[in-house]
Amino acid sequence: MRTVLVYILCLTFTACLSALGSEADRPNVLFFFTDDQRRDTIHALGNTYIATPNIDRLVQGGVTFTNCYVQGSMIGAVCKPSREMLMTGRTLFHIDTRVPLLPEVFRRAGYQTFATGKMHGARPYFNRMFESGDELFFGGMGSHTKLMVWDYDPSGRYPRERRHRIAGFSSEVFTDAAIRFLRRRDRSRPFFLYLSFTAPHDPRTPPEPFASMYRPSGMPLPANFMSLHPFHNGWMTGRDERLAPWPRTPEVIRQHLADYYGMITHLDAQIGRVLAELERTGDLQRTVIVFASDNGLAIGSHGLMGKQNLYEHSSGVPLVFAGPGIPHGERRDALVYLLDIFPTLCELAGIDVPDTVEGKSLVPVIRGECERVRETLYTAYQVQRAVRDQRWKLIRYTHINKTQLFDLSVDPYELRDLSNDPSYRTHVDRLLSELRRWQERLDDPQPLTTDRPADPTFTPPTANGRGSASGRM
Repeated sequence: MRTVLVYILCLTFTACLSALGSEADRPNVLFFFTDDQRRDTIHALGNTYIATPNIDRLVQGGVTFTNCYVQGSMIGAVCKPSREMLMTGRTLFHIDTRVPLLPEVFRRAGYQTFATGKMHGARPYFNRMFESGDELFFGGMGSHTKLMVWDYDPSGRYPRERRHRIAGFSSEVFTDAAIRFLRRRDRSRPFFLYLSFTAPHDPRTPPEPFASMYRPSGMPLPANFMSLHPFHNGWMTGRDERLAPWPRTPEVIRQHLADYYGMITHLDAQIGRVLAELERTGDLQRTVIVFASDNGLAIGSHGLMGKQNLYEHSSGVPLVFAGPGIPHGERRDALVYLLDIFPTLCELAGIDVPDTVEGKSLVPVIRGECERVRETLYTAYQVQRAVRDQRWKLIRYTHINKTQLFDLSVDPYELRDLSNDPSYRTHVDRLLSELRRWQERLDDPQPLTTDRPADPTFTPPTANGRGSASGRM
């Protein structure tokens, strides 16, 4: 009997050690999330004018998805539904924050979850996701030196009277909070660290020396720069569009770009500080790192300024995975969404994916086991709808019954609309049919045609309706 008891105790002890070892072997997760960053603003991905040495390091040490998108928005603040899709893993018309959320799933799996920075609209459910946090901003935007932020509130209430003004520049303050966490964390558990910057969202006011790093006169204009968008896309005078006067001029756009690049290079330096801390503690090799942004931005492309459109510069976003088991310096052109990050991280960490998740794990693509997880991809913004495959892209403006067709293989800047050329009619019909199939799957109720089309002509507001020349506040 004593021998049997000892044997049972040994088996129990071995099982406990195995369980502890399994949890300890799980990778840490570090998630860098930026705000309003175009995917063509990374030096290592072909933008030779911008300096992003630390993001470049992630690109060179990981796998980059060159066709990642935010699925869309029905409101001007595209970042809010973007973040909700990210955290729920659900599609645009199925967003439901009552389902298991990405950090919440990791927390239940034994991870120490921590967040700092922009948590747009997440105040009601923040404490379900994160067991701790610091310098929390639940708003959408504001001055980078005057944001009103909260300390972590164990009650989850976060009353307005408990807010305080940020003590420094947002990117630096959020990074300081992340580093404090890394130095004080519970080292018996893996961590999930979510560092969500408010940069490079306007007001674009980088601190020195980054404010002077890029000379406006030397800034290259986007290849698809236009002084005016050629028709009314349904959102021509919203907040973002008023950041520059009409018609857009090269001088004004160059100033915006100089400020924008300064913001990005400054936040890149903060990413470098976090990576250096991981190296110091010996955690870098045990950490899966994600770098992404909530949406892109126009800044002069197609005569637009904001993200409220479905061109590549606004709906496309950067996405990089780096860390243990991930190939180095490779790129994937699979059509993916930000909401695919949820199941991907779960699979990389050996955590079951909740049934509520609609995204697709990208692990097979990361490992080179398959080329893609979907054949086509759909995006939406208010009265605009788009669908694309690996080569062709169609945009439909439902309020004016207008269609655009682009061959992205030869026209990546979407400058030559082929929709009215009879020789491309089969592509228009095929993609319109595919767009309808997407709408049915996603419960998108928007009709693609209207019996009362609006006037497609865009008349810019008068001088009194114009925005500032630099986007600074």
